[in-house]
Amino acid sequence: MPAFSKVLIANRGEIAVRIARACSDAGLSSVAVYADPDRGALHVRLSDEAFALGGARAAETYLDIDKLLDVARRSGADAVHPGYGFLAENAAFARAVIAAGLVWIGPPPAAIEALGDKVSARHIAQRAGAPLVAGTPDPVADAAQVHAFAAAHGLPIAIKAAFGGGGRGLKVAHAADEIDEAFDSAVREATAAFGRGECFVETYLDRPRHVETQCLADVYGTVAVVSTRDCTLQRRHQKLVEEAPAPFLTVEQEAELTRASVAILREAGYVGAGTCEFLVGPDGTVSFLEVNTRLQVEHPVTEEVTGIDLVREQFRIAAGEQLGYTSVAVRGHSIEFRLNGEDPAAGFLPTPGRITTLRFPSGPGVRVDSGVVEGDVVSGAFDSMLAKLVVTGADRTQAIQRARRALAELEIGGVPTVVPFHRAVLTEPAFAPADPSTPFSVHTRWIETEFADRLAALAPAPTAQTDESGEETAPATERVIVEVGGKRLEVVLPAGLGIAANRARAQSAGRRVMRRTPVRSPGTVAGTTLASPMQGTIVKVAVADGAEVAEGDLVVVLEAMKMEQPLLAHRAGRVAALTAAVGSSVSAGTAICEIVD
Repeated sequence: MPAFSKVLIANRGEIAVRIARACSDAGLSSVAVYADPDRGALHVRLSDEAFALGGARAAETYLDIDKLLDVARRSGADAVHPGYGFLAENAAFARAVIAAGLVWIGPPPAAIEALGDKVSARHIAQRAGAPLVAGTPDPVADAAQVHAFAAAHGLPIAIKAAFGGGGRGLKVAHAADEIDEAFDSAVREATAAFGRGECFVETYLDRPRHVETQCLADVYGTVAVVSTRDCTLQRRHQKLVEEAPAPFLTVEQEAELTRASVAILREAGYVGAGTCEFLVGPDGTVSFLEVNTRLQVEHPVTEEVTGIDLVREQFRIAAGEQLGYTSVAVRGHSIEFRLNGEDPAAGFLPTPGRITTLRFPSGPGVRVDSGVVEGDVVSGAFDSMLAKLVVTGADRTQAIQRARRALAELEIGGVPTVVPFHRAVLTEPAFAPADPSTPFSVHTRWIETEFADRLAALAPAPTAQTDESGEETAPATERVIVEVGGKRLEVVLPAGLGIAANRARAQSAGRRVMRRTPVRSPGTVAGTTLASPMQGTIVKVAVADGAEVAEGDLVVVLEAMKMEQPLLAHRAGRVAALTAAVGSSVSAGTAICEIVD
């Protein structure tokens, strides 16, 4: 008999949907929780029961331990699955769950604590004999200590949240004059995302790959590396595309990744699903990065190439069952594309709003894990990910071929998304070489360096844009289907032009190639006015009223969808009518200041 029968899912979005479905498959009851904006969310509808947490923001809902445990008590849940994000790597939450007499579907609190502290994790990795670049043995007290480390070990350096993960609280300084701002930003972002601002420093491997191992460990001491993954395609140190198994590794590198991962998890006394992350330098150097003590966003690619349901394996391990294997055969190749509500042409700015159209692809090798449906409003209060498209083939070449087809079928309207980037990257020789035996040449900052000049061309087609409440904020469009010379054409027009105008435009379309007009990020600049390009919260004001600024100088820093966004001066001049204040909320188009001659 299982040790539990009803699972409280302490999360939202697509991971809550994923866990609810696994519960159904395993014959377990599921209990959803929701913040006010998520009242009608997909995870709420798919779970057997759902309880309101009373509030609109993460701090008063999905991060409120007392509320979550109260729901567990009222619902009769006897186990808690934290998903990823929010409290998934919070040792205090794990201890509270266990103290309440519930089964914690995750690693032991002590392991979460030891590995969640990135400084402590480095010490564990050192004891396990894992490969490591130079780093500070403990968190640094201030920017002066960061400068001292850089002087001793050279640049570039990475300033990293000791209790962070997922790219948040991670800043890279390539020059000494970048250190102070990078340190301040890392502390701010870490404090906002994880409640603790301690940071440490380590040598940053320039142009590295990001590879990882998906691991499972049971209470009997068995540790299995289920598959490797590559997660190199990132923006702002957050993953966009992941694949399994990690391609273009040597036999020796794979062996070292497996050996180090097993040694680290045994040293930490780990139980459950976890991921050991590493960087691989251009010269083949392997360096331990961190352990994520939870299920990863990219876990589906491992499931697709191994046939293992990782969530149900978490259930089995939490119920005290033996893992029953130490290695897993991998078959085929799988690639995951995160479908985020972000505009790649505007530097991947988050784009809250209403989803007016949502048509997912299907066919051989296609899987979609979604947390939204058509008509849902994407809130700026939570993560920007809407869904994940997972495409699998017999090998990497076939997976890429199928991915091109699936992404061509995919349609998301109402909010800009990263889909244009995904389509574009599959045509890039750096990621998809014409010769399948040629290794790719992408690295973790490839998007922001080699690919940066192509981002502006990825502006979304004009569609109705909505704000966080779902209200339309820009002119809507309509699609008109016409035939010209017997050929079917689809024309995108501003709404309400009338049939005659539509006919005229359609005839014109038959005589020339249609062009997509780039859409400028809303409200960023208008003459002397510098305005917010998105809804968010101001976390730093870098200038004072009357200050002189040069074009490109930092004016304010916004926080939206858990990420910091710098807002820079669009022209040189004097700052006037500065309205920004730390802690204040702004909407897209809100004037921050004037920059006058």
